[in-house]
Amino acid sequence: MPKKIAVLSGDGIGPEIISEAIKVLNYLNTDMDLGLVCDQALIGGAAYDAFGTPLPQQTLNLCKNADAVLLGAVGGPKWEGLAHAVRPERGLLGVRSELALFSNLRPAFLYPQLVDASTLKPDVVSGLDLMIVRELTGGIYFGEPRGIRTLENGEKQGFNTKIYNESEIRRIAHSAYRIAQKRSKKLCSVDKANVLECTELWRNVVTEVGKEYPDVQLSHMYVDNAAMQLVRAPKQFDVIVTTNMFGDILSDTAAMLTGSIGMLPSAALDANAKGMYEPIHGSAPDIAGKGIANPLATILSVAMMLRYTFNEAEAADRIQKAVNDALDANVRTADIYSEGMVKVSTSGMGDAVLNALRVS
Repeated sequence: MPKKIAVLSGDGIGPEIISEAIKVLNYLNTDMDLGLVCDQALIGGAAYDAFGTPLPQQTLNLCKNADAVLLGAVGGPKWEGLAHAVRPERGLLGVRSELALFSNLRPAFLYPQLVDASTLKPDVVSGLDLMIVRELTGGIYFGEPRGIRTLENGEKQGFNTKIYNESEIRRIAHSAYRIAQKRSKKLCSVDKANVLECTELWRNVVTEVGKEYPDVQLSHMYVDNAAMQLVRAPKQFDVIVTTNMFGDILSDTAAMLTGSIGMLPSAALDANAKGMYEPIHGSAPDIAGKGIANPLATILSVAMMLRYTFNEAEAADRIQKAVNDALDANVRTADIYSEGMVKVSTSGMGDAVLNALRVS
């Protein structure tokens, strides 16, 4: 049976970076006989321009029938004036919702060649390799009731509800423990249990689920302390599991420890490890079409897809090594360039990774 991948290039630099990732994927597919089949469809602003909706039914059907989804990026100022219901980002949220992608994996890995690109001291970030597992479909972003209302005295009041059911916490906990088992078997659960009952339940359930994973060392940390510790001593962490909002904030903090957001991939998984894989950076419309975007986060998203959905660890390792080899050759796109390096285009970086694969 072929393994199906839905490829959604999206907007802005999406088509450029996806093109390089597919170039790498196609080579490995042939070289290792992986049995992968890719089909492309529109999403986001490009889909709205063509069909009047950011998530056409044919795109959703393709994603539902695929084993994995590879996404570029969505959005841009061109579509900011649209009603919220048809903005490009609704396409992305729609895929997450329809595919029940609740487990967001956000790695932060610092390549040794880029240690000087981080704003933190080299001794703080050298060797950084951590994973944030963010619950993606619950919490305050989706909780009801929510809205803006006018009080009896005429004053306006905004309100949102942070809510988690035990089942939601349990499934993200299982996901995080399984990820920890594939790494260094250390899991830190981040909450605010001292003031939020919602995350008091979170802590209790994560602890209970931990009894099923005796090989994983569990610790707990309040989110304010976790934010401080990520900047003070990030290498103390291996896997962090946390709520939707906390994960949103902490993962962006962790991203900047690596020096460039253009280097970081991500995954959003369902209960069966079917996932959507994408770089964590946005559509970067200001540089779209200029051929200067960094495709490495998208290429590394392919590595995550091979590892977590298709269980092709050897293929994933080859991509990661090829990226490392390209950086060893001093090849850099503009966002990670420094004096003395070889500055290349988007396609030039893709070629550098591909050439490294060919000799591996």
